[in-house]
Amino acid sequence: MQLIKKFQDANLILIGIALSLFIIGLVGLSSIAVHHEYLNKTSPFIKQSIFLLPGIILFFIMFYMPKPFYHKSAYWIYGFSILSVSIPFIGKTIAGTYRWLDFGFIGIQPSEYAKWIVVIVLARYLSDNNLNLKKMVTLIIPILLALIPATIVLRQPDLGSAIIILSPLIPMIYWSGVRPYFIFLLIAPLISILTAFHPLSFTVWGILMLVIFYISQPTLVSGVISYFSYLLLGLLSPWLWSLLNTYQQRRIITMFNPELDPLGSAYQVIQSQTAIGAGGFWGKGWGQGTQTHLKFLPVQESDFIISVLGEELGFGFLMILFILFAFLIYGIVQLAYESNDRFSSLVLIGIGTILFSHFFVNTAMAVGLTPVKGLPLPFISAGGSFLLSCFMMLGLIVNMGRNTFE
Repeated sequence: MQLIKKFQDANLILIGIALSLFIIGLVGLSSIAVHHEYLNKTSPFIKQSIFLLPGIILFFIMFYMPKPFYHKSAYWIYGFSILSVSIPFIGKTIAGTYRWLDFGFIGIQPSEYAKWIVVIVLARYLSDNNLNLKKMVTLIIPILLALIPATIVLRQPDLGSAIIILSPLIPMIYWSGVRPYFIFLLIAPLISILTAFHPLSFTVWGILMLVIFYISQPTLVSGVISYFSYLLLGLLSPWLWSLLNTYQQRRIITMFNPELDPLGSAYQVIQSQTAIGAGGFWGKGWGQGTQTHLKFLPVQESDFIISVLGEELGFGFLMILFILFAFLIYGIVQLAYESNDRFSSLVLIGIGTILFSHFFVNTAMAVGLTPVKGLPLPFISAGGSFLLSCFMMLGLIVNMGRNTFE
């Protein structure tokens, strides 16, 4: 009876939105498979359907687990996560990467679970050290907690997942009450690197930094060191650029000018834009997408599934999809506002950031606003590890959204 009562207290609206997104994903995957291997066990549609049951089981496990368990076990779970993302380096490469743990009958991608595990450990540290966050030095530990797994994942290589692991850091630090000036010190290096490729932008950024340092009034020594360090970092941008793999450089360049390599690194984006544009407002109809079924659209079951939906069901349907995601993220943030304990509130903000980052990068990538990265759409894209991780995050959301710490 207590289990039933606890579930009745859960946010059923968020659960309903998540299940609606999953059904939308099945609609897209079934369309992909309608002319190809529809009943074959290797079909993404069949695989996604099979993973629904374990996903629901993991959802209930995460939901019914007492909140104190996550708080007390955060560092142990984090240590296990570091170990799990490191083990693939011992084995053989799969598709040229060290991302997977191969158990023969199933492969698991540990980085998908490391994303929300980092959120839990950051929430533990930030909630336990709330009174000590008035000094910049106290932020070194949360930065390292996120940076260590992100660096390991980056070496697999998996740049997209590494970025997602880092994405909750700044929102969670801000939510914990850290001075905005400290947030500026964290994002300034990235802005310095990005603006360094354009002389005028870099000059404006240098002036803006001076204004911010003057308003924030740090000590003279720390202000001068920080300012010139960020300028130097910007000047080192060509060296940092050389550290990227060739395919990563091409993806960034072709994001600004796809015509430079229409049959190479820009091919995916061009085909995705063509598919979405061809769908118009109402779409061509389920199973009628030419870009999809003639296989012009690559990785259509995961990275570019939104292009499949756009071509066949139209932009009007994509608007409904965007509204569902907006309500999902809004609901998570609202739960964080209403939470009566800092740990739960921070976990909610962190997971909300992960889901939003996946949604933003995936949709922006499909229309060429960001470089192509293998980041799937939550609850929609095919992928067993990611789908299970999404249901586990959903269980955490509705668990942390309950205003009882038991």
